[in-house]
Amino acid sequence: MVAAKGTSDRYFTPEEYFAWEEQQLEKHELIDGRVYVMAGSSKNHSIIKLNFGNLIKPHLRGRRCQVFNSDLRVNILHTTNFTYPDLSVTCDDRDRQSPFFITYPCLIVEVLSPATEAYDRGKKFDLYRRNPNLVDYVLASSEEMAIDIYQKNEVGDWLLRCYRAGDRVELRSIDLRVPIEQFYEDVDLSPPAVETTAQ
Repeated sequence: MVAAKGTSDRYFTPEEYFAWEEQQLEKHELIDGRVYVMAGSSKNHSIIKLNFGNLIKPHLRGRRCQVFNSDLRVNILHTTNFTYPDLSVTCDDRDRQSPFFITYPCLIVEVLSPATEAYDRGKKFDLYRRNPNLVDYVLASSEEMAIDIYQKNEVGDWLLRCYRAGDRVELRSIDLRVPIEQFYEDVDLSPPAVETTAQ
């Protein structure tokens, strides 16, 4: 997490944050009164996000659920913290009240990058799991075919499920089972070419 330029000594209320961010070219998360700039993403990151949305949206058609991309904030329940997950799903009518954020997602997807993986697995998950509605917290690698899901069971315990090539990914929150390969359609997972200089 990198503090936004010129804001390291400033505390933001949610109202100040919303007004300030409207004037910015980049997106920022608000955590404990401080604003942090969102990192840019790779092609793989973007494709995986789209694949998740393209698979989930049709599955939910006709249900009172909504799917959002990374342009919509999630308010961390009972706090003034706001994040931008890569994808979120809510089926809670209370989330229809605000046009700028949701608070009760049942599913959150974060596509990992080397710069954000530690934060997404650690502090961000600590924030998200405060929400009793959240069932699936999905972490999808952008460098290999690998999806880890922190999934809340019926008694409220969080279990880690790891999916790799050949597996069917289960999203309990929306009753969806999909081969992992579909989430990685059109994603180039070959190692980056190593440049060599002529001798």
